[in-house]
Amino acid sequence: MALSTLEINGDEHLAYITLNNPKRRNALSEALLMELDHHLRELSRLPEINVIIIRAQGPVFSSGHDLNEVLNGEAQEVHDLFKTCGNTMRAIREAPQVVIAEVSGIATAAGCQLVAAADLAVAGLSAQFATPGVKIGLFCSTPAVHVSRNLGRKKAAEMLFTGSFMSASDAEIHGLINRAVPDEELEQRTLELARTIAQYSHDTLATGKRMLQKQWQMADDEALDYATEVISLQSTHPDAREGITAFLSKRAPQWAGKTRASL
Repeated sequence: MALSTLEINGDEHLAYITLNNPKRRNALSEALLMELDHHLRELSRLPEINVIIIRAQGPVFSSGHDLNEVLNGEAQEVHDLFKTCGNTMRAIREAPQVVIAEVSGIATAAGCQLVAAADLAVAGLSAQFATPGVKIGLFCSTPAVHVSRNLGRKKAAEMLFTGSFMSASDAEIHGLINRAVPDEELEQRTLELARTIAQYSHDTLATGKRMLQKQWQMADDEALDYATEVISLQSTHPDAREGITAFLSKRAPQWAGKTRASL
């Protein structure tokens, strides 16, 4: 049985990746990570897909790494496991699509990292988040990279040094997720967000995501110079020309290469 499944809805420019190993709490085993990486890189080649939603079967979004692989693996095997995880998180960053985590239940350790690595995240109010590695003598170093880039330093440090759970409401307040919604509305509210984004130009979304990722690593002046170059170049793109013309003409834009009605 596949540890994750892929569904593509080309009509709405959406794709779903579902973690599908609830008996193992959707642990990010090396096999599951490789499947997830494969799905993301396959979708990266599809210009008809604008948004990818990552969700999970069962009461746990993801419990993080399979600790049996960590405990029983040789040193090089464990290093390769964490390297595979890092590559999967990079695949999220490098995908031209906007990636949304739809979080139901618990997301801990590398599962919390997966939420933090996504571009956007929506969670049910019963969802909880933690980086509890400190409790088992294995500090959540790799999850810390993405978690600390979502939260403020003090809150990230508290989460990592205590291993305590953070509620969905607090996760929204502190920036780990975008929205905490009633559990029964999670799927619909995530879909509404995805549809809002998916209606736009694929190239515009891809350029915007790439620009955001790069400028976050720059000082302010460098970032502004870089953004100036990006927006100047993008202004000549057919979708920018069409979008501006459509706005001034008070009509819906028709993006290059395909006809897209507003979703």
